[in-house]
Amino acid sequence: MAGDWTFLTNHAHVLVHLHAHPDARVRDLAAAVGITERSVMSILADLEDGGYVTRTRVGRRNVYRVHPRLRFRHPAEADQPVGKLLEIFS
Repeated sequence: MAGDWTFLTNHAHVLVHLHAHPDARVRDLAAAVGITERSVMSILADLEDGGYVTRTRVGRRNVYRVHPRLRFRHPAEADQPVGKLLEIFS
């Protein structure tokens, strides 16, 4: 069925949303992307481990900083920074 796929992964959706909303809660991210909170937490861990996102605790909340100069992971796009993707949605 044509409607069963999208061009961007959930990782990309979370990254784009965090770029626009650095103080988003896991609940907010899950609602925006349309996935479970558990999936968001797993994606955030991947993005942090990869260095694409840094998490800072501010009071009782987390604030995320996206690092747009890092390159895409796939060899076909590895020569491009993720910031180019973020620019499209800014």
